Amino acid sequence: MDLLHTVILTVHIIAGLSIIGFVLLQHGKGADMGAAFGSGASGSLFGATGSANFLSRVTAVLAVVFFLTSLGLSYIATSRPTVSGSVMDSAAIPTVPAVPAEPPAAPDSKAKDIPK
Repeated sequence: MDLLHTVILTVHIIAGLSIIGFVLLQHGKGADMGAAFGSGASGSLFGATGSANFLSRVTAVLAVVFFLTSLGLSYIATSRPTVSGSVMDSAAIPTVPAVPAEPPAAPDSKAKDIPK
């Protein structure tokens, strides 16, 4: 279970960092930062609007992966069995009811005849 947790956590971190990168590469309305990377050029690899669609789709896929890994990590965190500290914690210890002890008998003062 620890290996699965490590793999999902690694995919989760990579997906999160990739989302950040792809969002920063996208060309927003009124911002020409995307043109610096060639996303606005008509001679680019994806065409004039192809890069915007490609980046949007990749970002959406990464967001789904990020969401699914978040659910997986939360499931793993809550489904781990509770481990007791000792074997004796789970053992049933029989309880014996306490029986009060009878107080010792007081010496009888009439037992001896005291002469008058």
